[in-house]
Formats: sequence, structure tokens, C-alpha cells
Amino acid sequence: MHDFRVVDKLQKFGEDISSKQLKYHHKRVMVSKEFTFDAAHHLHAYEGKCMNLHGHTYKVVFGISGYLDDRGLMIDFGDIKKIWKSDIEIYLDHRYLNETLPPMNTTAENIVYWIFKKMEEVLNKDEMKQVDNGARVEFVRLYETPTSFAEMKREWMEYE
Repeated sequence: MHDFRVVDKLQKFGEDISSKQLKYHHKRVMVSKEFTFDAAHHLHAYEGKCMNLHGHTYKVVFGISGYLDDRGLMIDFGDIKKIWKSDIEIYLDHRYLNETLPPMNTTAENIVYWIFKKMEEVLNKDEMKQVDNGARVEFVRLYETPTSFAEMKREWMEYE
């Protein structure tokens, strides 16, 4: 059993750790962030209960990779959240997906591709490339239910 203790002294930047020590490695690293949204949809050319209007609490998991900046960060989790809120979620949360997404059958398989492309599009914008850290979407996983998901991976996108 470990004893609880309060640290004696907080580490100070420039005194206890130098700017050269902030970036611990030069390897590509992946970070992930999850979001949820509620939406309604129905499927076309489908026999079963999903042909009727119904809803889900979806969960989206992003995997984004890149190289560290001088501070040891690849991308701020808050920046991923800003992209989600301003560029993706507005089309999904509390929406009728058949109306707000491009013409498609609103299957998890189609929606996950759309989400992947939207995130990729924003990461490739000039303002996101100010510090070229090679940020790219590695995967997007879209859960339609807690046990059912569709996934899109970067390597699959490269071999279209």
C-alpha cells in the first residue's frame, strides 16, 4: 500500500525542466477522443424495423495521429472538440440524418465514412497546417448501439 503525500515542490519550467526536455520523442503518436450524439434516421431499401423512423445515441471515437510540437503535444484534445462542435456535430446531434447528411442511405457504414472525410477535411485546412505536424485521421469508429459499430481506417481510404 502506498502512502498519500502532497508533492514538496511543483516542477518549474525553465528551472527544473528545460524547453528541450518537453519533447520527449520524435515518433508519430495517436490520440483518441470520443463524443456522443442523438439522432433519428430510417433506412431505405431495407426490410425490418429500421425502415421506420427511429433514433440512436451514437458514439464516435476518433484516432488522430501526428508528430509532437516543441511542447510535446501533437494536437490539443480541446482542438479536436472544437472541430467536432463546429464542423461535424452540427449536422448530427438532434437531427434527422436523412435530411442533414448528403443523399445516402443513413447506415452506420455510410455515416462513418462521412464523419471521417469531414474530420480529414478540417485537419487539412491551411489554418490547421500552421504547424505541420502531419496530423491525420487514422480511424473513426461509429457506435450505433453499445455493441454495434462501423469503422473506417486511413489505410482503407488510401486504396479506393
